[in-house]
Amino acid sequence: MGDHPGHAHGVRPVRPGRNWQGPWRKTPGRILGTSLVRLYQLTLSGFVGNNCRHLPTCSEYAHEAIARHGLWAGGWMALFRVSRCGPFGTHGIDRVPETLAQRYIWFMPWRYWRIGRKSGESNN
Repeated sequence: MGDHPGHAHGVRPVRPGRNWQGPWRKTPGRILGTSLVRLYQLTLSGFVGNNCRHLPTCSEYAHEAIARHGLWAGGWMALFRVSRCGPFGTHGIDRVPETLAQRYIWFMPWRYWRIGRKSGESNN
């Protein structure tokens, strides 16, 4: 009677979550970092407003960066991304790189500033 195969009545389709859904190692630092970002999203984000100049938003970027690259590298990437989000900063689509080039070394965190700074810049 008009049923589509695989369609369950009364069940809502599953929508992807707000944050990155890909696989990531669940280390203590990553769990702590992504939990803090999620706590911000559930509490303070509504008061700050939805006026991010980038896609994904800065908090979504921070969650993915920490999940993919760890608390240290992802935290620096997130900090520099938020600093670029001001009125005179960058805008547009700014994705978290899947892998980091060898020049991004843990003891030189200022180098993470270059990630996503210019449109079309290679991160590898």
